[in-house]
Amino acid sequence: MAKEGIPYIILFLLPAGVLALLGWWAGAIACLGLAGFMAFFFRDPVRDSPDDDRLIVSPADGRVVAVGPVEPSREDSPTQVSIFLSPLDVHINRSPIAGEIIEVVYKPGAFHVASRDIASLENEQNVVTIRGRYATIVVRQIAGVLARRVVFWKKKGDRIRIGERVGLMKFSSRMDVVMPAGVEVLARRGDRVVGGVTVIGRFRAE
Repeated sequence: MAKEGIPYIILFLLPAGVLALLGWWAGAIACLGLAGFMAFFFRDPVRDSPDDDRLIVSPADGRVVAVGPVEPSREDSPTQVSIFLSPLDVHINRSPIAGEIIEVVYKPGAFHVASRDIASLENEQNVVTIRGRYATIVVRQIAGVLARRVVFWKKKGDRIRIGERVGLMKFSSRMDVVMPAGVEVLARRGDRVVGGVTVIGRFRAE
């Protein structure tokens, strides 16, 4: 479990204990249920990522809600894959490629529903640029209506492995991956993806 979940679990365990001592069992059981949900939400499962520098894996668990060019008018436009995380998904974020983090930019913003395309443009987000062996890609951690805080554990200059844990988002949210032109995009709208495991793109052979 991610350590960020501990305060939330304690938040509900303490009143559960007090209510149990007072004999208010319905309230105690409700608080225990909420504590259990927090433990479930902040779970951090072990994942085996592929060991191949040509692959791009999903940075998060969830459902692909959009796949398309960033600038449709350009033939060489990068492709954006957007993933929506529901409150039931694992919210640990992982690096889609191996490489070096060359930029981390926090952008304050709104809190639109994360499944909407406007969230990529206007919502609060961390924009992370990773330079890999074959290309540079951009990952955006985007806050949603419930996820009003995004957490990134790495910093500029860090070297990371494919599938390595890099952060998390609290409650429903969105992640965008921007891949350069020439990448073979394997993700399709509606796909269910698993962070650090599902291959969403492949760098073409040189």
